[in-house]
Amino acid sequence: MLRRFAENNAWANFRLHRACGSLAQDEWEAKRTSFFPSLPATLNHILIVDWFYVDALEKEGKGLACFESDIPFPTLAELTAAQREVDLRLVRFVKNIASEDALTSEVHLQRQDHVQVERRGEVLCHLFMHQTHHRGQAHAMLSGTSVKPPQLDEGFMREELPLRENELRELGLA
Repeated sequence: MLRRFAENNAWANFRLHRACGSLAQDEWEAKRTSFFPSLPATLNHILIVDWFYVDALEKEGKGLACFESDIPFPTLAELTAAQREVDLRLVRFVKNIASEDALTSEVHLQRQDHVQVERRGEVLCHLFMHQTHHRGQAHAMLSGTSVKPPQLDEGFMREELPLRENELRELGLA
């Protein structure tokens, strides 16, 4: 099931970034009402937090260095490439989880003043929820633009897989 969450996460980010690619530059950069005040700020936040948690899951040791910039990628093309890379890292990571027991292993999260220790399964659930939460905000922001927000709330039910086939193939998930 976690593999499906990771793949759906990558697909939803793909669709959201593609929709943003249809925006005029002024619409992309416009101030909006949400937790983060623009689409670039929201999508960069998703990326940064993904870096942080995937790094911790993979035990890479970057920790808080993932947060060096609030907007590491001001252009959508660079941001999309970086998001796709971390999404596919997450898919590979989840595919390599050997058993349910592996979800209880510890993950160390470097916080400002301490190291937070959580179980791998909880970190993955938190990451997927975080993604969904902020993608929803970006989706709502798109509603105030000339671009129709993409459908993001569907999973990969068998009957609907043919509708997603080309996008999944493009992502390398077919």
